Amino acid sequence: MIVDDEPPARDELRVLLDGAGGVTIVGEAGNAIEAIAAINRLSPEVVFLDIQMPRVSGIEMLAMLDPERAPRIVFLTAHDEYAVRAFEENAFDYLLKPVDPARLAKTLERLQRSRAPQNLAVLKAASRLRQIPCAGHNRILLLRVEEVEYAESRASGVFVVGQDGQERFTELSLRTLEERTTMFRCHRQFLVNLDRIREVRLEEGGLGAIGTLAGHTVPVSRRFLAALKEKIGIG
Repeated sequence: MIVDDEPPARDELRVLLDGAGGVTIVGEAGNAIEAIAAINRLSPEVVFLDIQMPRVSGIEMLAMLDPERAPRIVFLTAHDEYAVRAFEENAFDYLLKPVDPARLAKTLERLQRSRAPQNLAVLKAASRLRQIPCAGHNRILLLRVEEVEYAESRASGVFVVGQDGQERFTELSLRTLEERTTMFRCHRQFLVNLDRIREVRLEEGGLGAIGTLAGHTVPVSRRFLAALKEKIGIG
């Protein structure tokens, strides 16, 4: 899969990959938000990922991927010497733009020869999520993490509820939100924004319930109640 915000760059790489043989291009995306949905849907083995993209960079996009479903990444960069050095140190492959056919051939050979997993955590560590991409009617909303009251996983997907009371679907997994934001897991299916807690109600059987600033109720399971109380400083 090719992810680049510049159509001519995508066209150029597509032509080169088609000419190389042995490669099937399953999809393309012009920005990180489109790419996340496409990766979840298409499960590509390899993603050629541009670093410099508007709103959400390629590096930031990595923090939004489900670690259990993450493809192998080949970075595309024009001039970022520091990034190139970091990729080399951590065994990531990269291509300088414009892409040289001979260099691409070496990259494809390396991908065929080695199936070793990449350590995405090396690059994710410096990229906490500042915003969560949410699907709306004919639009994508980037919701700031501090605006989120809680997130819930359902059979139909993951939904985040903002301080405005509206719930929105996101392609991000609950695990990704837990690992890449400051939201706290209070239940197998729920994460809560600790800064949006108004009260914690203790219930029978070691259970609890959170009342948020916007008036929502979020369940707390026995497994997470003690850790939540410790986190917010109550005995």
